[in-house]
Amino acid sequence: MSQPTGLFAGYTVPDGTLDEVFTSFTHAYPNYPGIQEVFNELHAGDFQRLNESAKLSFLNQGITYAVYSEEGGGREKIFPFDLFPRIIDNKEWSMLERGLEQRNRALNLFLGDVYGKAAILREKVVPAELVKSSSHYVKAMEDFRPPADIYTHVCGTDLVRHTDGDFYVLEDNLRSPSGVSYVLSNREAMRRTLYGMFRHVPVEAVNEYPAMLLRTLHSVAPVREDSPRCVVLTPGPFNSAYYEHSLLARLMDCDLVEGPDLYVDDDTVYLKTIEGRKRVDVIYRRIDDAFLDPEAFRKDSILGVAGLMRAYAKGRVAIVNAPGTGIADDKAICAYVPDMIKFYLKEDPIISNVPTYICGRPEDLKYTLEHLKELVVKPVDMSGGYGVMICDRLSKAELQELAAKVTADPRNFIAQPKIMLSTHSTYIEEQNRFEPRHIDLRTFTLLGADKTRILKGGLTRVALKEGSLIVNSSQGGGSKDTWVIC
Repeated sequence: MSQPTGLFAGYTVPDGTLDEVFTSFTHAYPNYPGIQEVFNELHAGDFQRLNESAKLSFLNQGITYAVYSEEGGGREKIFPFDLFPRIIDNKEWSMLERGLEQRNRALNLFLGDVYGKAAILREKVVPAELVKSSSHYVKAMEDFRPPADIYTHVCGTDLVRHTDGDFYVLEDNLRSPSGVSYVLSNREAMRRTLYGMFRHVPVEAVNEYPAMLLRTLHSVAPVREDSPRCVVLTPGPFNSAYYEHSLLARLMDCDLVEGPDLYVDDDTVYLKTIEGRKRVDVIYRRIDDAFLDPEAFRKDSILGVAGLMRAYAKGRVAIVNAPGTGIADDKAICAYVPDMIKFYLKEDPIISNVPTYICGRPEDLKYTLEHLKELVVKPVDMSGGYGVMICDRLSKAELQELAAKVTADPRNFIAQPKIMLSTHSTYIEEQNRFEPRHIDLRTFTLLGADKTRILKGGLTRVALKEGSLIVNSSQGGGSKDTWVIC
């Protein structure tokens, strides 16, 4: 790679790190120097103004997210966005697409099996106790088959690139994966701010995602009509992902609804409108299982719809994603996905998992406690980067405290070797220059009754704090536009 100059002057790749812009490796994008030249033509002040323009665009569009403090309050922040794109070569992306389709097909089959004949549990490929003890196991889903046997219509798979240059699956998000709105908004901001760059690089479009999602929703509608009525069910404007809920509803031309906007009559779901009630065929829900239906789950829920699970059980409405999919989000169960692929598809995994030690297994617990300082320990059912402990950064007292927590409740923890996420050139406002920051990639796969659709690209998340491996926005992370080359 070329010697960093201009805005990249002084750029240094940390030891033991693979930088996707300034390190040569098998899948490195060879034309990054050409992209750098575009940026180097700008003076620092010019680039600052472009950066401020992009931030103003986000603010004007309401592209924010909520950060919740320990005191229980929340505040809205502009989602940090970096103008230097992350680029993935088409050949490598084709491999990732095959791996994502394979993985998510297997996970969908796993959910159907677990709530049905449970063959994988009887064969002891996946421990039954691990599944049945998950806080996300929904007994009401047993022996129930959703429309077209699709449980995980919208799948978010988090990938990381290691120092060997290969991608690995870090975790799966199958309840209600978020972030695709930032993919769309990042691309729009890039086109407004640096339109000329798209003349030099043939980039796959991402703005087709809302149409892809709508076709997926239509494909599982229980009432086969030309235009099934689909709604997006949101907890409301105080939810951290409300911007995404409203954006997707608008782009799909679907109603954005809250629980009180819907009701169930004769096991059929209806939407209240000024023109009278309208039957609802598909609910793209963005609320947790526990709040979906006060008759079936939490009695005190005011976010859901009373009787919704009865209508679902009668086949009168489709719920996207299906209740109970959270068992596959469990980080301990994630470790068994390669076994699921072999069990259901008779294939070897195309994308490998990050190696995982399941603390609920005695031998893995022993290894974890003996090698704790070398590992990363995570709660199995938390998201957003919360509860993640990078153990080589802990004091002796903190390690002892963590060991006691894991020993007291091993089912609730997994451990993984410290994966050194790849870095990427990222503009750091405080320094007014580009510096390496660790990144991951959240991909979006849609499973429909008609076909599988994969968004060509995804959300590259950036750990903005120097040296941090936690990329989540809730932990101060930002994002980049992800370019898949045509």
